[in-house]
Amino acid sequence: MSSRPPPAGLDNATRGNMSLGDASARSDMLFVLTPSSITNPAALRPVRVPHHVLGRPFGIRPRGGPASAVFWRLLLEQSLTRYVLALAPFPIAMLIWPELALPISQAPVLMFGVVLYIESNVLSVPTPDKRRAMIDRDAAARGLDLLRERGRDILTRVAARRDLAEGTFHLVVEQSAMARVAPFSLVSIQIEGPAPAVLDLDPAEQHLLRENLFAGDLTERLLQRINLADNRFLRGVALDARSVSAHARLAALDDRETARLTARG
Repeated sequence: MSSRPPPAGLDNATRGNMSLGDASARSDMLFVLTPSSITNPAALRPVRVPHHVLGRPFGIRPRGGPASAVFWRLLLEQSLTRYVLALAPFPIAMLIWPELALPISQAPVLMFGVVLYIESNVLSVPTPDKRRAMIDRDAAARGLDLLRERGRDILTRVAARRDLAEGTFHLVVEQSAMARVAPFSLVSIQIEGPAPAVLDLDPAEQHLLRENLFAGDLTERLLQRINLADNRFLRGVALDARSVSAHARLAALDDRETARLTARG
């Protein structure tokens, strides 16, 4: 993971947790999804929580555009992009061997078969039995328990930092459904209510998510195997702000004051 120092405003327990796991066990490609991290925040107006984002046409656009690796990965999540890539060898073959152009252009069944095979057998796990064989059920249950535990811990810290007294918050982890490629995770904190919303996290809160959600025994690759086995790629952890303890709120207050004094020099 990054060797940059953590932003100001993180509590001591969070800083301590940053030593969990080595860099190779950390994030493969984790994107913290907030209104300020994309150029079209209107796409994050959920009808209900948890909100599904990946694979939607004209979906989210990360800041940085084509210079961002996330931009290209999101493009790959679009089925049309994958179809074009799967069919690309056919026009290339026509250019290399012009005499085969007519036979190739008249073989739509072959083209359809190539796309179907890649989508069904290369980028997917084709049968329930093969999916279930990807991970032991006890290991999967332990992984989901860790996700719930860390999710609630992160939500508690965020709610305490912001001194939120009411409302139900969800830490939402959406992963790519593609197999045999590096995991890709969109992580956000979403709020229930009459007007559901995705919380706009500040740099310290984003750092908290990146450094504490996937580490040690819980990695993105482990969650990917669990999700592929269950054929379920949207996970959520909920917390009622009223359950945040007075101790957590006092600790957050102390850390805010420490950060303020540090910033003043």
